[in-house]
Amino acid sequence: MTDTWVALEAGADPAERRGALGRAYESFATAGRVDRPVRSVVAASWRRSARARVSPEGTAAVELSDDELAAHRDGHPLAGVMPLIRELTDAYALDGEHLMAVCDAHGRLLWVEGHPATRRLAGRMNFVPGARWAEAVTGTNAPGTALAVDRPVQVFSAEHFQRPVHPWTCAAAPVHDPHSGRLLGAVDITGGDRLAHPHSLAFVGAVARAAESHLALVAPPPAADSVRLSLLGRDEALLVAGGDKLRLSRRHSEILTLLAHRPEGVAGEEMLLELYEDESVTPVTLRAELSRLRALLGPGLLRSRPYRLAARVDADFDTVARRIASGAVTAAMSAYAGPLLPASRAPAVVRLRERLAGQMRAALIARGDPGLLADWAYSPWGEDDLPVWRALAAVLPVPQRPAALARVRELDAWQRA
Repeated sequence: MTDTWVALEAGADPAERRGALGRAYESFATAGRVDRPVRSVVAASWRRSARARVSPEGTAAVELSDDELAAHRDGHPLAGVMPLIRELTDAYALDGEHLMAVCDAHGRLLWVEGHPATRRLAGRMNFVPGARWAEAVTGTNAPGTALAVDRPVQVFSAEHFQRPVHPWTCAAAPVHDPHSGRLLGAVDITGGDRLAHPHSLAFVGAVARAAESHLALVAPPPAADSVRLSLLGRDEALLVAGGDKLRLSRRHSEILTLLAHRPEGVAGEEMLLELYEDESVTPVTLRAELSRLRALLGPGLLRSRPYRLAARVDADFDTVARRIASGAVTAAMSAYAGPLLPASRAPAVVRLRERLAGQMRAALIARGDPGLLADWAYSPWGEDDLPVWRALAAVLPVPQRPAALARVRELDAWQRA
């Protein structure tokens, strides 16, 4: 196979591949061994699903009630491009007896539309609006895995981690905010063997790109004097100023984190202490970094005496903190893309990172929402978070509780060792 993201190359026999994948799936399920013809993207997803303790016999859980679903749809950025997505996919879905689905960045299905008979069949495995198909809770599947790897992917037959999904084929592609690059969700096509073709992956990728292009037209670009700073879940900041994007070095990312948090400005001596663990670093080193940063940003943005930014900066970590403070926990979790500059050891950044994570954790535990707690617990930064796992185990329905309790015991034993 020439393209690891395509499940079945043109001309391949679906029945033959289905049998080979079924045998490989059983090998993985019984011995943890990945055999041919399992693709590398699927093997990696199976391993992530196993680490997340996804039940191979389980089905997706419906997390959004009708009222919650309606409110979430209305406020979601992808609502504005649904007419375009329908225009592009309706004939394809109805003629081929397929489904079109759109999910948010957490894998919750917001819209599921298409052939009525196929919808009824899909409903048996909870492929319905409001259900969560994130890879961390439902295992390998096209929308969940497309979100996990942030690129279009096709999943066929027993490549799905959960057995009830084995009769299906799906192809999905992520959709991003065209201005900030933030992941908004994914568009998916789901059906039978006729989807197991490279064309379906190319088609859904084209739909996602069309959605992003439409978003760029209907959503106004940043104002010429606006500055946006994305730092969560990134080792290097992304700065958007007047529509231009700039990826910064780690040190420059740390400097802008401090200045965004302290709009009143920071004196050079204090900045030296806030940014460098090594006390032997001299002011000359810091001034050289600031000079290079000023050259990157342009002369008007970075000012001195004290060092400060001339424009108001909309930093993603401040957005999360404001939402937590206002009680908008779901919105805060949607904006929390990961720890603040996770690789940074700058004292100021470490303090801000730990404070924000602590605030987010406390808000999630206080809310007690199983879906939000699971979003954190099954994330790379939350997989060892014992308080969150305990809170999750306490609020999950009884049938779903054993896996969470097992993780609590595992983490508790590890911390006691």
